[in-house]
Amino acid sequence: MEFSLYFLIILTASILQTSTGFGFSILATPFLLLIFEPMEAVQINLILSLFISLALITKIKKDIDFAILKRLIAGSLFGLPIGIYIFLLADITRLKIGISMIILALTLLLMLNLRVKQNNKNDLAAGVFSGSLTTSIGIPGPPLLLYFSGTDTQKEKLRGTTLAFYLFIYSISIVTQAIFAGTNRTVWISSLYALPLVLIGLYVGQRLFKRVSQRIFRIFT
Repeated sequence: MEFSLYFLIILTASILQTSTGFGFSILATPFLLLIFEPMEAVQINLILSLFISLALITKIKKDIDFAILKRLIAGSLFGLPIGIYIFLLADITRLKIGISMIILALTLLLMLNLRVKQNNKNDLAAGVFSGSLTTSIGIPGPPLLLYFSGTDTQKEKLRGTTLAFYLFIYSISIVTQAIFAGTNRTVWISSLYALPLVLIGLYVGQRLFKRVSQRIFRIFT
């Protein structure tokens, strides 16, 4: 039963991530916490999300806004140590509550159609928040999703820039997690079992992305 739930979570989250550029962590992490320990859930999410970014990077390279990407990365370097500090100090219950509150707050702000001005300062701020959330709970997407949605970023640019950013942030976060929190066999075996489903999700998500208009993309977000 747990394996069936795990495979369903990974397949659905992979399709969402590939078709929109966000969502794997937001969808997968809360459900993975029902099956695995927090350290395992976060690291499985990081590994599979990195795999998706690697698989798509050549396809989305032309859509990346490199100026914004550089500022996001610069901001994330300040957020990464904050996140791992939170992860190491927080107990399991508080960590789960924190994840819940972040996702609910994101949903509320998106429903309220929050408007944000895109500038260098806000790019850096989004990077700081995203970096801290990656090493703490494995979910870098909420700040970026809220920021890019608030600036009416085109879907191609949103997907390309966020996936390129994830390629950097997930790589650093996996190493940081392994050094400071440790890792185990369950993380890597479970990630390996999930790879075929991720590949299916990549195929389905790519086909969906080509069929979705900007207006529907915004509504779906």
